[in-house]
Amino acid sequence: MAGRNRTSVTEFFLTAFTQRPERELPLFLLFLSFYLTTLLGNAGMIILIRGDLRLHTPMYFFLSHLSFVDMCYSSIIVPQMLVVLWEQGAAISQARCAAQFFLFTFFASIDCYLLAIMAYDRYVPVCQPLLYVTIVTERTRVGLVTGAYVAGFTSAFIRTVTAFTLSFCGGNEIDFIFCDLPPLLKLTCGDSYTQEVVIIMFAIFVMPTCIVVILVSYLFIVLAILRIRSAGGRTKTFSTCASHLTAVALFFGTLIFMYLRDNSGQSSEGDRVVSVLYTVVTPMLNPFIYSLRNKEVKEAVRKSLSQSMVPGRP
Repeated sequence: MAGRNRTSVTEFFLTAFTQRPERELPLFLLFLSFYLTTLLGNAGMIILIRGDLRLHTPMYFFLSHLSFVDMCYSSIIVPQMLVVLWEQGAAISQARCAAQFFLFTFFASIDCYLLAIMAYDRYVPVCQPLLYVTIVTERTRVGLVTGAYVAGFTSAFIRTVTAFTLSFCGGNEIDFIFCDLPPLLKLTCGDSYTQEVVIIMFAIFVMPTCIVVILVSYLFIVLAILRIRSAGGRTKTFSTCASHLTAVALFFGTLIFMYLRDNSGQSSEGDRVVSVLYTVVTPMLNPFIYSLRNKEVKEAVRKSLSQSMVPGRP
């Protein structure tokens, strides 16, 4: 690090998507529309689940929490992105940067755990249908969700404290959409090996662990489906898992590309595009994935619309 300016950095400057001014207004309007759709779609899903007794099942209990988490972690990122685009860059203090990193890591970790829990919730009725009611009780599902929040908080707290005990010096420009770990590590100086190992260990604990749970659950589900003799029965059973599989593919696919790959030779432009997918696009699409491919949700939507069109109808 010889010759590098070691002035301590107390403020960062976010500059993502500001290199081409002609694109800033279209991107601002696009991301704003995506964000509003995310809020409306996920809030609507929560209200629908809470208001329809047919959706008071473990699967939709987990889905309501997934919708809540998607709204939260999108809200942590997108408003800041809009400010960056509107003002052609935005300053953010190190304290606010740490808070943003903590909250994003917290809610993104919970999202990982919830998708793993939902895979297990699909495994039980397919592979042990007679025991589903006794296995996935109300106490069990509340415990699983509480565990997801506690584990997410623990992981986010340790990663944030570890990351922000690093020394930041030299440049303070972050060419990214928010205070994420890869661009922050580029601004560190001195020996950061120990901190990076701790951060990576907790990243490995969360994402690959959840992926293993999902893969094992679906391995048993596939084996159970193959034992069904009728083609119609196989199709019906698999259709109950299709929405969840789509959400898993979107969320973990982009995260794996971003965090579990060799970053050498990768462009910042590509990283920004991928980060938009999992922070902006995926939270927006999840309500549509579960509503368009789910018979119960579509029926609940039709019932809700019919009641709103006929005042006084129960």
